Amino acid sequence: MLKQRIITALVLLPFALGGFFLLDGPLFALFIGAVVSLGAWEWARLAGLTAQVQRVAFAVLVAALLLVLYLVPVLAPWVLLCALIWWALATALVLGYPASSRYWVGLPAKLIIGLLILLPAWQGLVLFKQWPEANWLILAVMVLVWGADIGAYFSGRRFGKRKLAPQVSPGKSWEGVFGGLLATLLICVGVAIYRDWSFASLLLGLLGTAVVVLISVVGDLTESMFKRQAGVKDSSNLLPGHGGVLDRIDSLTAAIPVFAALLWLAGWGAL
Repeated sequence: MLKQRIITALVLLPFALGGFFLLDGPLFALFIGAVVSLGAWEWARLAGLTAQVQRVAFAVLVAALLLVLYLVPVLAPWVLLCALIWWALATALVLGYPASSRYWVGLPAKLIIGLLILLPAWQGLVLFKQWPEANWLILAVMVLVWGADIGAYFSGRRFGKRKLAPQVSPGKSWEGVFGGLLATLLICVGVAIYRDWSFASLLLGLLGTAVVVLISVVGDLTESMFKRQAGVKDSSNLLPGHGGVLDRIDSLTAAIPVFAALLWLAGWGAL
């Protein structure tokens, strides 16, 4: 399994890095759209669509909606607003699972939730590419999510005792969350020192970091919740040794639109 994971990562890494950091404009939107559409195909399975034609149809629907968003950029603020509302609601649903499942077990609800997860993630990345320091913004949100994952892994293994959401993901602990949060706050402080931020900017940076990292945990748990309800371990087997696309981007689907919304509120880019 480890060998398979390494081979898959080595094959995909150049394409992923090239797509994220070398492409711009329509090509970047198309690249991210392809990834999100694959995620939609996987989500259709979690939602309960077993027939291949149904899953493909949902992926095509998502691709069509992404095209609409690209052609009508004035919708971007509303997409981010929907994301903020959804991830606040998702937090409550995760904490209340399995009792909360009665609110979303129906197929229409699960398909709509898929749209609320996937479309804003695409929108956030497209906005990053249009704003100052575009690639650095993309790298920043990835570093926050990866840093939180690494910090959570080691602190959870060493100190983990109190379960975070045992009905959703038994392996995660509050100690892991705190460790991941501490790791990313230290990263933020390091960036602040390197870039000579003011004290006020540092405080805002730390607050933003905490919000993005905590919501990334919700993104991870949300996909785990839907996988548990569907009775599957991975969203698909598209990535040998890694599961599916959603398994790799679940935290990012929450972190990206929230990060974009925070930057927008801070006046970073114009919508």
